[in-house]
Amino acid sequence: MDNNYSDKFISTPRIRIFKVIVILVCTLYTLKLAHLQLVKGLLYKEASEAQAIKQIIQEPFRGNIFDTDGNLLVHNKSSFALSYTPNLWRNEAFPLLVSLVDLDSTELSNSFEKYNAFSPFLPIKFQRDVDLETISGIEEYSEYLRGIDVIIESKRLYQSDAYMAHLLGYTKEISPKELETYQYYRPGDAIGKQGIEKEYEGLLKGNEGVKFVAVNKFGQQVFQYEKGKKDKISKNGFDLYLGIKTDLQAKAEQLLEGKRGAIVAIDPSTGEILAMASSPTFDLTEFSGRISSDYYNSLITDPDKPFLDRTVNSEYPPGSSWKMLIAIAGLEKGIISESSRLLCKGGYQYGNRFFKCLGHHGSIDVKTAIKKSCNAFFYQLSLKLGAENVINYGRLLNFGQLTGVDLPSEKKGNFQDLTTMNKRFNDDVPGWMLMNFGIGQGEILVTPIQMASYIAAIANGGTWIQPHVVKKIYNNVTRTFQNIEYKKKNLELSSNSIDIVKEGMWQVVNAGGGTAGNARIDGLDVCGKTSTAQNPHGKDHGWFTCFAPKDNPKIAMAVMVENAGWGGRVCAPIAKQLLLEYFYPERNKVPEPKLDSLNIGIELPSIDTNIISFN
Repeated sequence: MDNNYSDKFISTPRIRIFKVIVILVCTLYTLKLAHLQLVKGLLYKEASEAQAIKQIIQEPFRGNIFDTDGNLLVHNKSSFALSYTPNLWRNEAFPLLVSLVDLDSTELSNSFEKYNAFSPFLPIKFQRDVDLETISGIEEYSEYLRGIDVIIESKRLYQSDAYMAHLLGYTKEISPKELETYQYYRPGDAIGKQGIEKEYEGLLKGNEGVKFVAVNKFGQQVFQYEKGKKDKISKNGFDLYLGIKTDLQAKAEQLLEGKRGAIVAIDPSTGEILAMASSPTFDLTEFSGRISSDYYNSLITDPDKPFLDRTVNSEYPPGSSWKMLIAIAGLEKGIISESSRLLCKGGYQYGNRFFKCLGHHGSIDVKTAIKKSCNAFFYQLSLKLGAENVINYGRLLNFGQLTGVDLPSEKKGNFQDLTTMNKRFNDDVPGWMLMNFGIGQGEILVTPIQMASYIAAIANGGTWIQPHVVKKIYNNVTRTFQNIEYKKKNLELSSNSIDIVKEGMWQVVNAGGGTAGNARIDGLDVCGKTSTAQNPHGKDHGWFTCFAPKDNPKIAMAVMVENAGWGGRVCAPIAKQLLLEYFYPERNKVPEPKLDSLNIGIELPSIDTNIISFN
């Protein structure tokens, strides 16, 4: 190539252009390196240190619970818990962890093995309600305790003069069996175990949130994953508003102290439960946060079964309170009228047997039969009604069926339908069985909630309303109250039949010779009925069912005390105190007169020993 051409190619302009290009490229690389080092250096340093993406659970607050007047019954307090993430954990740190937490090493080891099988990546709570000293130790040695984190959760606090243990229920760590059913829970989570805490678990629990973070080799948070775009915000549970009147509830619990029994009080016009007590009971404050194993085991092994909710889970013969049902059936079917009279000669002859009554009442009408609780009258009336009417009216008033009360594990008692009974006895239900049914004995078992709703239906004039504890819910997402619709059933009973039975119940309490004179309250028309139900396993059970006032009633009630004997002696005075608390709280401290100074009749057990029970 000649020199002239070479000189032209490497001319000064071209050299200048080349130099500019080189300088620009170098400048761009320098700026890029500066950007990487100075601007994004920390970010890339964190990313290089990140060993895993970890989920941090954001615990919601469980919904609050209020009484009918808006008083706070159950709320929450922040509490610390410890969680374990299996894939981040290092076993060599186990001795250190055991030295810091208040858990047995074997128990902790078994828990970790169980959690490993659940999920290697999800944090799982292994200790709740942890004290500050333990939290401080965990934080101090956090670099050695990879996979162990402190979580802020809530624990239940109870703010009431009443226990309400069975009604409210409690929360406790979810069991393995429950985990199989509720797959959106993890081991260590708390779940409602009894009462409305269990029944309304889905509303009270709320929705947990999740925060995703990158962690380094020590398990320490390095940065927020994708700037929080994947995070999920927690939502607190809904609040519940009950129909419970706290003062009435506290009085009911006080009156049952030292007894085994139950009280259910209902507003007859709405079905709202005003008070609901089961005895013996237990202290819910012991179930706030971590539950003492000693206290829990003492309840489990107590022969009086304090965990048993006798209002919905225990079944008893109804005794003489059932007689109003037989009276209504007789009046509705035209078997008797208000003026009809049946003869009591101290009992009733059936076949070759004489079934005794508790007195010689002579010729009496239905109202007097209710007042004096005459067995002979109702033996005869049940036979005249026949199996179809007796059974159908019992089923009409919801016996042998669930009431649908919003509490878990309700029992339906025992009162079979007509089809079942006819099949069992080849369409010939025996007379002795009908006579037992006439006085609320034999193969009839009821719960206190069934009896209260039955009395409420009489009180309100013939409408059966599903009893319920919760009357409305506060939705904290929409910030609105939501009322709950409950079932109503018009029993299509004539007002005449209801009025006659009401008058008989009024005489039980207010007329001379009635069996519940010790439930009488000046200025208040109380209508009631005593029952003494035979108990084959010991002393008879006592009942008192009532409502008040007679016209436009505000409260209906069932009081049951196990092994109390005569219902008029033990249960009627309890009901009186509750009625005073409800209507005249300023008068409920007036001392009760002694029993022998009262002009009352005594009702003995209503079953006649000559009647044979079917086995």
